[in-house]
Amino acid sequence: MVTGENEFNIRKVINSDRSRVANLIHFGTYVHQHLDWRSPLEWIGRQPYLAIENNEGLMATLACPQEMLDITWIRLFAVRSNNKVYKLWRVLWDAACDDLSRNGNIQVLALSMQNWFTDILENSEFIHTDNVIVLMFEKNTVIQEPHLNSMQIRSMMPEDFPFVLGIDSSAFKLEWRNSLEELELAYQLSSFATIAEVSDEIVGYQYSTSSGMGGHLARLAVKGNMQGRGIGYTLVHDVVRHFRQQGVANITVNTQQSNIASLGLYAKAGFKSTGESYRVYQINL
Repeated sequence: MVTGENEFNIRKVINSDRSRVANLIHFGTYVHQHLDWRSPLEWIGRQPYLAIENNEGLMATLACPQEMLDITWIRLFAVRSNNKVYKLWRVLWDAACDDLSRNGNIQVLALSMQNWFTDILENSEFIHTDNVIVLMFEKNTVIQEPHLNSMQIRSMMPEDFPFVLGIDSSAFKLEWRNSLEELELAYQLSSFATIAEVSDEIVGYQYSTSSGMGGHLARLAVKGNMQGRGIGYTLVHDVVRHFRQQGVANITVNTQQSNIASLGLYAKAGFKSTGESYRVYQINL
């Protein structure tokens, strides 16, 4: 492909590109990475995962491989240098749209954490649909004891995954659901994963992670027909108990600004907004 005086090629990213993509992510001037259980390199081999290269190597890459039916997220967009960023996006995005459109109608979503990427999305007819906001439970916060005596909390086990998938599908809109593969990966990466049971029925679950910065409640869901009964609050309370026993000072959680029930739950538990938020964009192909 030739653009003005510069010649470059667009092609699929393959496994042998792994180190080049890693360098592009590390040294690129503009890099968007989705908040994901997988690193961008782990998506290599699934399409569309495209790159533009010239005689100096990879110039840019875009990954938005489809995992769930009818929907996908932009997992990675990275550009080596700061010139022609929008032109490189346009070439890659048009090619990705051609690829995705072969599977019929599909929604493409993006979580923008940087102003330059927001500008690109808005100039590409993406619509701002929601915000993901960050909440924090601080060390000295008082949390009230739960009153749901009939519920049991236990450690999650691999044999629970099919039930966890069903709860996840009943609790979230399509764009926020996880596949079975993602839920299994989340389990492997979590530091604390539990199941809520009522009368031996699995009705909720949570995954939490920990790092040097504190604890993070990464995923919590309650079965659709069991919501509003205190199950979510009991799970959150148990997460706080766990991290306090570990000596962890602060706990964060992300949720959608439009999710009124979720915001109410975390406010009741003592979580407060940090002021940090990310914009969610969507386009229908």
